[in-house]
Amino acid sequence: MQGQGDNSAKAGSKAIREILDEVPLRAASFIVTIYGDVVEPRGGAIWIGNLIEICAGVGISETLVRTAVSRLVAAGRLAGEREGRRSFYRLTDAARTEFAGAARVIFGPPEEASWHFVQLMGSSAEDRMLMLERSGYARLSPRLAIGVRPFPTAIMPALVFRAEIAEGAEELKAFASASWDLAPHAEAYRRFLGSFQSLAAPADAGSMTPADCLTARLLLVHQFRFVALRDPRLPAETLPEGWPGDEARRLFARLYLNLSHPADLHAAQHFVAASGPLAASTGATEERFRMLRREGVPASGCKSV
Repeated sequence: MQGQGDNSAKAGSKAIREILDEVPLRAASFIVTIYGDVVEPRGGAIWIGNLIEICAGVGISETLVRTAVSRLVAAGRLAGEREGRRSFYRLTDAARTEFAGAARVIFGPPEEASWHFVQLMGSSAEDRMLMLERSGYARLSPRLAIGVRPFPTAIMPALVFRAEIAEGAEELKAFASASWDLAPHAEAYRRFLGSFQSLAAPADAGSMTPADCLTARLLLVHQFRFVALRDPRLPAETLPEGWPGDEARRLFARLYLNLSHPADLHAAQHFVAASGPLAASTGATEERFRMLRREGVPASGCKSV
């Protein structure tokens, strides 16, 4: 399939090989994850040779990397620059704004619920309704949707009605159950837990090299961002009993913290932007750690040498 990696990866960790057997990868999507996790908090630019190296570890070929980067440039998400014989690619300002919003969802605490109805106006209502549904909204009629998340500005023209919940917790839970199909989201969280639980095993984690730690963290972020960004992120009181999202977020936080020290050292030692080596840590990476420590406490993990 075009853009999809060959999951016969070169990574040495058994846990990583098992994850790659379960997690399908597409070159462009995985490169977006690399930028979001490693590059964006360190200035937004990286040498294409580093992208090729990282992707090779998960079975994505150089040809697919170069094709995916060209498409991301055409889509206005990356901009190229040259320094001598090397090509570097930087996130555009629009992409950095988008990535910052995604990072708040992936690393930050749950947002305060803000219920609102959106009544679509004008033509092309169906296309814009699909956009709302992809953003976690529930369709109530061909032009009316409800959600608690910020809505994409591309859905305009529309009327937005803010709603306040006076009382009736059970009624609100019943309304949410009737309006949203939460089963696919719950199943996605359970698959995430099943895929990444093996990384929590000390025996396997302790045998991983810094390069493996970086690969594992990228796979962790890659899969979690798909699940978290598609989740309607309803308030806890409206969710069904046994909701697996909380457990998945705790596992994500714990593994991310466990993997990060050696992963970031590897990035600092091997990855470069036009201005020089990437930093091992920045204010942005430290802020991510601070937010994640609210969810999980790091334990012994990857080797740091």
